[in-house]
Amino acid sequence: MSACLVGWLSPARGAAALEVCFNYGCATRVEVVLEEDGLAEVAAVLAQALDADSERAAIARAVGMMQQLAAGQTPIAADRGGNFLDEGVTGRMDCIDHSTTTTHFLELMAGRGWLRFHRVLPIERRAPWLVLQHFSAAIEEVDGPVAVAAVPAERTVVPDYVAPMLALCECGEVLADIAPAVAAPAGLEPAPVPGHNPGARFAVDSWFVDHGEPAVVLPLAEWLNGEGPNVQ
Repeated sequence: MSACLVGWLSPARGAAALEVCFNYGCATRVEVVLEEDGLAEVAAVLAQALDADSERAAIARAVGMMQQLAAGQTPIAADRGGNFLDEGVTGRMDCIDHSTTTTHFLELMAGRGWLRFHRVLPIERRAPWLVLQHFSAAIEEVDGPVAVAAVPAERTVVPDYVAPMLALCECGEVLADIAPAVAAPAGLEPAPVPGHNPGARFAVDSWFVDHGEPAVVLPLAEWLNGEGPNVQ
């Protein structure tokens, strides 16, 4: 039954293909292949996160890093924050391009087990007026880590929190495969985590910034209310 732990403990390796779109409204769509070396740097940034707050900061950086990786195969390095500074330039990205591409980036991160404190949500839209719609990628904080940071294949490490979480999901057969040393002591309650807020939702909006800079991550309610850098 140890195969049940593959999604938790086995690092996903190798290049990854995903779609990047640009030229406003996803008018141009290109499949890019992000190489293993570049992705390993992204994974390393996300692996440093110790809680949901630090993971959101890492996500912001990771989105910018993945844009830079994708710029090797597309002209999106020409993109600037907002819509006016790069108007008419090939490779420009509006909020539809950004929200779509950033969501693809986030889905890759989640699919490889790099997001431990968040899940990816569908694209969000705000529309104070019909002609002023704006879109953003979005994430939601989850109740506890959902994956384990990648470790070398020759040395599998099971963190202390894995066994209690598997116990809560009634994976008894899986727990039988884990050494007794990592089992949860009887009656032990998890320590409170400052800032822990499962269910909190956040916009991950890379439209606000120039190409390759960290995305803006802010509470979704604030974003829906029009918050964010003052760009046009």
